[in-house]
Amino acid sequence: MTKTYPFDDSTQLSAHFNVSEFRCKCGKVHDTLLADELVEKLEQLYAALDCSKIIVTSGFRCSMHDRTVGGSGTGQHTKGNAADICCYGQDGQPISSKVVCCKAQDIGFTGIANITAAYQYTHVDVRPNGKWYGDEVHGNNTVTDDFYKYFGGEDMKGIDVSVHNGNIDWNRVKSAGIDFAILRAGYGRLASQKDECFEQNYSGAKAAGVPVGAYWYSYAMSEDEARLEADVFLSVIKGKQFEFPVYYDVEEKKQFALGKEKVSAIMRAFLEKVEAAGYFVGLYGSASSLTTHTADDIKSRYTIWLAHWVNQTSYGGAYGIWQHSEKGRVDGINGNVDLDIGYKDFPTIIKAKGLNGYGKEPVPPNPPAPAAEDGITVEVTVDGQKYSGTLHCD
Repeated sequence: MTKTYPFDDSTQLSAHFNVSEFRCKCGKVHDTLLADELVEKLEQLYAALDCSKIIVTSGFRCSMHDRTVGGSGTGQHTKGNAADICCYGQDGQPISSKVVCCKAQDIGFTGIANITAAYQYTHVDVRPNGKWYGDEVHGNNTVTDDFYKYFGGEDMKGIDVSVHNGNIDWNRVKSAGIDFAILRAGYGRLASQKDECFEQNYSGAKAAGVPVGAYWYSYAMSEDEARLEADVFLSVIKGKQFEFPVYYDVEEKKQFALGKEKVSAIMRAFLEKVEAAGYFVGLYGSASSLTTHTADDIKSRYTIWLAHWVNQTSYGGAYGIWQHSEKGRVDGINGNVDLDIGYKDFPTIIKAKGLNGYGKEPVPPNPPAPAAEDGITVEVTVDGQKYSGTLHCD
């Protein structure tokens, strides 16, 4: 149902949205039209993305204002069915419009579009007839029937590798359009369990210009064992730089048999220790384990690397990377390789924070004080006249 609200109405419509947020930006006093379904789906989007806030940059528009900003004057904004929004994660950073579009598709918005080349703003609407999945950077036409496929382009393609992938030709991998790689550093709690190909994968990827992250596979059955794993992981990655997060991979059945509370405690022990050492850390997990065996505070605090080998994931939580296949093929790698899609500009975030080996630029020291002259400045008065000068000691 579409309702009409007076211009000065400030009714709280739901947990996170108020009528005033959807008021026309034309500057004139007039009523606001707003569809209940739009607010309901925005709340669903808020929960699905685990947002800290959603800012409505444009809600209802009168016909004149709609035409002023480039609309037709009869579009979904004029009917109270649409909102242009910017979604923010728990880290306070804007969530990529690529992620928002995909989640909006899952929720059932019938009109969805990325708005800007920076992928920061998204249009969503609840038009009653037909669908529009657009990308306004490239015009106003429908561009896809599946945003997961549309945004799975070369600019977000990644892989994750280990010793099991053998010798990798990283220059060919780079030429194949791979833009990042997550490298297994090792597993367990012994230094001898370092991945045999970690060093060559790190140096090879770096030399080819492929940004990298790292992960450590866990067998920990207690918090103490998780901290031991963290110690070994830190010793393996010491002195290296990672443009992408470093992850904790928890997926053993015997670990999940401990129950959600104990497994979550194991995760926290590792993540907290690695984070304290100056790293941007995250958790790798399947859609199932993230839902049933991972506490909410972990998923809200740390970036998630989702493993869900399907064409379109149904996982409702937030994630920065999605591992969508374990049977990919990439030039430069023999056999199958895991394929990933990245949704956040991790290199910019990590370098700006000075994490993962990218220390912030040191503050220049204060310039040294000028050297004192070799002598003593004196002032004398003779017959009422002042005289000054420097006495030098030879």
